[in-house]
Amino acid sequence: MAVGAHLITLSNPLATPDQLSTSSSQLDGLSSDLENSIRYIGALLTQAAGILLRLPQEIIAQAIVIFTRFYVGPEGDSFRVRSAKDVSAAALYMTAKISFQPQSTRSVLNVYAYLLSSKTHFLDPHPDGVSKEVDRGAYYLTESDYISQRSKLLSTESLILRTLSFTTRVSLPHHLALTYLQTLGTLPSAPTDSSKSLARRTLAHLNTALLSPQLLYLTHQPPALAVAAVYLAAREVGIKLVNRDWWEVFDIDREELGFLVVGMGSMAGWVEDERMKWGERRCPLTVEEVEVEVERRKAV
Repeated sequence: MAVGAHLITLSNPLATPDQLSTSSSQLDGLSSDLENSIRYIGALLTQAAGILLRLPQEIIAQAIVIFTRFYVGPEGDSFRVRSAKDVSAAALYMTAKISFQPQSTRSVLNVYAYLLSSKTHFLDPHPDGVSKEVDRGAYYLTESDYISQRSKLLSTESLILRTLSFTTRVSLPHHLALTYLQTLGTLPSAPTDSSKSLARRTLAHLNTALLSPQLLYLTHQPPALAVAAVYLAAREVGIKLVNRDWWEVFDIDREELGFLVVGMGSMAGWVEDERMKWGERRCPLTVEEVEVEVERRKAV
């Protein structure tokens, strides 16, 4: 029983082919291109909010996976019905609530009010690095606004639970990847500069994969993600691993490994394409903004 329970903790419920073939957003007339952009900016918003709340990356990553699951498949919700910003806040609040570092509704809503205000660097970045003065009134949450948004936060949390059939467990590959590095002898007890660089690159790839338009965390189990991140990081850092097909020891075949390596390795280029595509415009995070973008695209 103990071994079986341990194995269960290393797996996640994966999306089915039917869920990957279409989504509620696409059935509502949203293009897959726009859907990927909204999902990406929603995940970035979750990451930024988690950092401001000083949550560990483990909790933030779990919230991003929950956020992504919520919109997957025809039985999931639609970006034209449920605002990405509201689901992001509810997913982060819910994930933190069942962790060792719960957050109050006021803390969560204050952070999102700040990030979504027109004066923050999240929505209006300054590539030149010049800081601008922030008008605190732009993100002040009045008591009436707080009560209204708190009600929406809690109702969205309930909706996420129902949509996911209360399946909110998320197993992450981060600790597993570090264990694999130790098993392969590349992460000694007295770390060197190269081993530290290898570990950092491995974790960076796992965190970046959370934003993938290929939904890597919803299509592959944690061991496969961990192996792919280790393989890609070792190749980038220039550390040679064992000569044989070491990934087979972790029950990962070459085809799956190749797919994940390509998916993780292409993220930098995809993110740059997203930045170029949107330019000075803001990717929509609310239902109203989505409708405006849909109408703009029709007029082009």
